[in-house]
Amino acid sequence: MAVHTLALLARYEDKPINSEFLACSVKTNAVVIRRLLSELARSNFVVSQAGANGGTRLAREPKKICLLGVYRAVENGQVFALRRNAPDKKCDIGRNIEAVLGEIQTCLDTAVEDALGKMSLADVVRKIDEYKAGESKAKNKDCLK
Repeated sequence: MAVHTLALLARYEDKPINSEFLACSVKTNAVVIRRLLSELARSNFVVSQAGANGGTRLAREPKKICLLGVYRAVENGQVFALRRNAPDKKCDIGRNIEAVLGEIQTCLDTAVEDALGKMSLADVVRKIDEYKAGESKAKNKDCLK
């Protein structure tokens, strides 16, 4: 959702876009978008202005927005959410599952961060333009490059 929102803002360049418009494209509630924009603003990806002509725009050029930074700004980095209640320690699975999932999560986080660190918002916008023009294949293995 964050990259979708940022790509929309990139498309409209310096024109402030309101949360209702963004929510319509993302197919979610404007409140959800405003919460997301708040997270993105804390990391200096977007700036917002209030008022009748207000809205949000990118704080920097798309090529200067690394997807790893976006990921870190809005995700908790946990693909495997561990339960609030500890599993049954009398069970072999319950006793060891958190350690195993934690190890897998570390491997996943490293792979995700390595890949996202090589991509910018400009790469996403370029790829969207390629799909729009029919130039790209759905199974491109070049990871946006």
